[in-house]
Amino acid sequence: MLPMDDALQPGLYIVATPIGNLSDLSPRAAAVLAGADLIAVEDSRVTAKLLHHIGVRRPMLPYHDHNADRVRPGLIERMRGAAVALVSDAGTPLISDPGYKLVREARAAGIPVTTIPGPSAVVAALTLAGLPTDRFAFFGFLPAKAKGAAIASATAFEGSLVFYESGPRLAATLAALAEGLGDRDAAVVREISKRFEETVTGSLAELAERYKEAPPKGEIVIVVGPPVPAPAASEDVENALREALARLSPSRAAAEVAARLGLPRRDVYALAQRLK
Repeated sequence: MLPMDDALQPGLYIVATPIGNLSDLSPRAAAVLAGADLIAVEDSRVTAKLLHHIGVRRPMLPYHDHNADRVRPGLIERMRGAAVALVSDAGTPLISDPGYKLVREARAAGIPVTTIPGPSAVVAALTLAGLPTDRFAFFGFLPAKAKGAAIASATAFEGSLVFYESGPRLAATLAALAEGLGDRDAAVVREISKRFEETVTGSLAELAERYKEAPPKGEIVIVVGPPVPAPAASEDVENALREALARLSPSRAAAEVAARLGLPRRDVYALAQRLK
């Protein structure tokens, strides 16, 4: 808790909260939540459990996608004379939510903004996946419509890719990623820091098949490895691919040519993408 002489100054405090195990809340985050005049929350029921865990009660105000534009001006005014903490249901606020608008407008109003860093499902999943982390890009949830176009925008990035997904959509998303990116190495990470935390690795196609009939429960992060360099193309491989691409999708053409010529499918797919 904050000593009496360390009372929070007016402003906005961005507070990361646990993504599973409540013990992951940092002492600094607990002190800020205990000392805040008001906590802007995604769901008051979720935050109430966290406050109960640290033994405090604080005023809460819902702040989420559906009311943000209406509530934001009042929150900005409140920050001029009070310490307002911003939390999401789990993890670091502003990651895949509209909190950045609150930060932007607070800064424009000359209000101090402080971050209290902590858990993030994106970073936690990267540490569990066993895939390269020197470069990565986060894409959040893929849209239900125009999923292919969203995936296509990721093909040129030469690093690992991170996506959020739900259990019922997982298999279809993995299959779409395999179709659009090639059959890259990947990991499905779920229930991070909870009792049933699980990381399953394999190719995108293998993972799509695994979850096709058994969609998992819980919060899920997909990590996809970087693209595999295309093989040095012989004339025979290129000719075979061009013929196959005239009648098949890149994924199916690559599978057919790879099987016929005894080549790694993912390497042939990378070449198919170049030829297309």
